[in-house]
Amino acid sequence: MGWKTCVVLAVAAYIAYKSVDTFDPDSLKGKRVVITGASSGIGEQTAYHYARFGARILITARRVKLLKQVVARCKELGAADVSYVPLDMSKHEDSKVLIDEAKKRLGGLDHLILNHIINNNPGFWKGDYDYVLNKTMEINFHAYVRIATYALPMLSKSAGSIGVVSSGAGKFGVPFVAVYSASKFALHGFFDSLRQELNIQNINVSISTFVLGGINTTRATEEWSVFERSGFTASPSATALRIVTGTSNREREVHYPRSVAVFSLLRDVAPSFVEWMVSFSLNQEHVQTLLKNTK
Repeated sequence: MGWKTCVVLAVAAYIAYKSVDTFDPDSLKGKRVVITGASSGIGEQTAYHYARFGARILITARRVKLLKQVVARCKELGAADVSYVPLDMSKHEDSKVLIDEAKKRLGGLDHLILNHIINNNPGFWKGDYDYVLNKTMEINFHAYVRIATYALPMLSKSAGSIGVVSSGAGKFGVPFVAVYSASKFALHGFFDSLRQELNIQNINVSISTFVLGGINTTRATEEWSVFERSGFTASPSATALRIVTGTSNREREVHYPRSVAVFSLLRDVAPSFVEWMVSFSLNQEHVQTLLKNTK
């Protein structure tokens, strides 16, 4: 093992054990929060945590029935105010509608949590540009950019924060989800650049990017079963709480679970080793099924 790898592992160990203990729950009372993709999974749990801390919340997703259930639960948990607006992030106009509704209902914005995604069922890339590539980039990347852009004037006034929910697949390539991985790589490129541009202009808006690993959501365990051996160990609730605290603390980048930092840090100094670790995590029975389906 070379010295560079040793340094990377040492840094990863530091990140893995570093605790963030500066979070002040009272700081979120009355904060105006917008959460996308909030009808289930991580987005739903994020709404519940903000509700517990007394925030004013606007949530969005496509499924009205589930959004109503989340709103009802947020009220039970103590949200100062909570409402929903059903929107489709594949539609350009809905990004602006969301921020217009935030201005009308909340009177401003403090935290913007970008969490919505379209998942692609794992499989080999077969050149489906029109639906798989274009629609995935539209929802997983373009909509993030549009919403953040529309929200910046309000966030600038409040010295607010943007939380960008990404994935380890946005830091290192993952087989069978090439387009999903590409959309997450794009998020890092755009928001890392935007963060610097805001700093140069002295615009006090923080951007926190969340690099997530195996999160035990129903959707992930069903659709990503090809990665079964890697384990989906982190709960959606614990993940959501880390998103809330990281956004509140204005942290630049958060890896969760912390072990995903090892993959990110090793990517450039030991890429073959990272690819081997990814391959080791694959469920070989599912891989063989995918191979048969290509014939």
